[in-house]
Amino acid sequence: MTTHTELAPPVAAPSRTETTLHGHTLVDDYAWLRERENPEVISYLEAENAYCDAVLEPTDELQKTLYAEMVSHIKETDVSVPFREGEYWYYSRTEEGAQYPIYCRKTGTPDAPDVDALEHVILDVNELSRDEAFMAIGGTTVSDDGNLLAYSVDNKGFRQYTLQVKDLRTGELLSERVERVGSIVWAADNRTLFYTIEDEEQKRQFQFYRHTLDAPHSEDALIYEEADERFNIGAGRTRDRQYIILESSSHTTTEEQFLPAAEPAGTWRLMAPRQDDIEYYAEHRGGLLYIRTNDTGRNFRLVTAPVETPERSNWTERLPHRPEVMLEEVDLFNTFYVACERIGGLQHLRVVPFHGPGAETGSGSEIIFPEPVYSAHPHINRVFDTDKFRYSYQSMVTPGSVYEYDVTTGESTLLKQLEVPGGFDRTLYGAERLFAKATDGVEIPVSLVYRKDRRASGRNPLYVYGYGSYGYPLPIGFNSNRLSLLDRGFVLAYAHVRGGGDLGKPWHDAGRLMKKRNTFTDFIAVTEHLLAQGYGDGKRVAIEGGSAGGLLMGAVANMRPDLFRAVLSHVPFVDLMNTMLDSSLPLTVPEYEEWGDPQRHEAFEYMLSYSPYDNLEAKAYPAMLVKTSLYDSQVMYWEPAKYVAKLRTLKTNGNSLLLHTNMTAGHGGASGRYDYLKEVAMDYAFLMRELSVEGPELNSD
Repeated sequence: MTTHTELAPPVAAPSRTETTLHGHTLVDDYAWLRERENPEVISYLEAENAYCDAVLEPTDELQKTLYAEMVSHIKETDVSVPFREGEYWYYSRTEEGAQYPIYCRKTGTPDAPDVDALEHVILDVNELSRDEAFMAIGGTTVSDDGNLLAYSVDNKGFRQYTLQVKDLRTGELLSERVERVGSIVWAADNRTLFYTIEDEEQKRQFQFYRHTLDAPHSEDALIYEEADERFNIGAGRTRDRQYIILESSSHTTTEEQFLPAAEPAGTWRLMAPRQDDIEYYAEHRGGLLYIRTNDTGRNFRLVTAPVETPERSNWTERLPHRPEVMLEEVDLFNTFYVACERIGGLQHLRVVPFHGPGAETGSGSEIIFPEPVYSAHPHINRVFDTDKFRYSYQSMVTPGSVYEYDVTTGESTLLKQLEVPGGFDRTLYGAERLFAKATDGVEIPVSLVYRKDRRASGRNPLYVYGYGSYGYPLPIGFNSNRLSLLDRGFVLAYAHVRGGGDLGKPWHDAGRLMKKRNTFTDFIAVTEHLLAQGYGDGKRVAIEGGSAGGLLMGAVANMRPDLFRAVLSHVPFVDLMNTMLDSSLPLTVPEYEEWGDPQRHEAFEYMLSYSPYDNLEAKAYPAMLVKTSLYDSQVMYWEPAKYVAKLRTLKTNGNSLLLHTNMTAGHGGASGRYDYLKEVAMDYAFLMRELSVEGPELNSD
């Protein structure tokens, strides 16, 4: 066990504040850390960074080794699979040494780009990032005639994007410039641009405008304003390009309006008035709206309605609700649609023709995948009238791949598989799926990957990752960075705990609001099961989660600190009560549907029972590396900063407690691909140090 009593950690001076509600007094000694412009706050964060660097200094060479390993597994100069949109084929490429992608296009035939055609660079993110510490692209969309590119950029990390328009014929930027934009949609006239705007304080997209090129923005027409603070708005074009759809959505409810794309000054029509806890999502084909909705069951069904009469009373069912099948998406084309389903936690893609065998029953043909644990979903498909469907496939041992499925023949063709340089041999690695029994008897899916020749029952360092919120299924895919852990004997486990969407909407319902504690007890049960089955050494267990997964890390570290040796917590949502009691903070009001409204006594008591910051106490805690970013817009930097400051006064052992703040980034950390790998190298070095993993061979201690 490594301790650090010889190094003095920073001390954040307490300054007591109190909040009394429902008979409880919440004491917060570190609320002053919210003052981002306060030089004392910046000094404290910098002192924590210096302390983190000093503690991890013995791993500097290891970090360099890990970074070099990860770079060696990346094809630094590479090109994506081109896709057709309009008259052009679009793709992105990367160059060795460059942090960001370059977006390009070429002319060609309807079937393929012309390999001899001149490449046209439409957006070089490396150029945009010049003199910037951070750069992220929010959205890009090309006008129907292919002449104009509307795009948005964020140079802080706070996820506030600025809209600009580029003339692709001349390369010049037009005068259009709008701050805090979200969705960007062209109308069919190539001169009208619709966009959403963010409420600066609440940080939600709430206004929808229509802009005509070259006209002053003061003349932009406000089309819609969303008054309900639970809802965000977003907009897009249907695949057939016939309609623009404006969506208002909370975590549990949606409502959509639509407008013919050829009539930008026309009248918007409401599909169906919002109803609490009912979601619906529409696409268009041949005068019919195809609507995926959970109005009769949590896992969604597919209905149609005439464009002229889209009301609920005119909905006709095409695919019924099935309790065991989550209908996650419907990709609509001229002669077929693809039902993207999740069954038993795994994704299925079913191609259903509008005419011929399977059309009436909705059965169609399923694309078959060969592995027990995988991820499969639609790729970029911009052409509406086609007999080809592109999809992405990967597993924990199979690199990301793009396939094209021929609807006529039922055959899939591999277009590209991610190349992994550096001697990657997929046959050395094994992946499997098992189930761990929760405290209430429910079986929790777990996905595992390991290097087969490094397995030794009960001796491997074990890494367990979890999220379990918002109904998001935990992505299971290939990541070449993981090879640095796998080649050193780590067994990596991904716990599909309740609160996520891995088994559909009911799985989410079983881990939110007044059932949120299931997320934490599921994670603990998974870890105990893996140890009992010999997948890891009980003295060398590391866990990781980020954002809402960071809340999971904080909760289980409070509940079972003895179970874990090391905790890696990214931008963790650990100050649940103070955040949810402050409705002025971004995202708070919409989050009531996920965590509960603490103004309600029952919800307050339940949330307080697991809030990580409020349940810290004097006892031994695992080693922790807590990471945040100064410009995080989702989980404010002060949550992890306060958490670490308070925990320093309570923990009773000498295990590492480190806070690292990226002073120039946001929720996702560093934006450049090389900078990001350096952050991962720090994470891995911390885990290896705490779990006594010293080299590529399985540690035999």
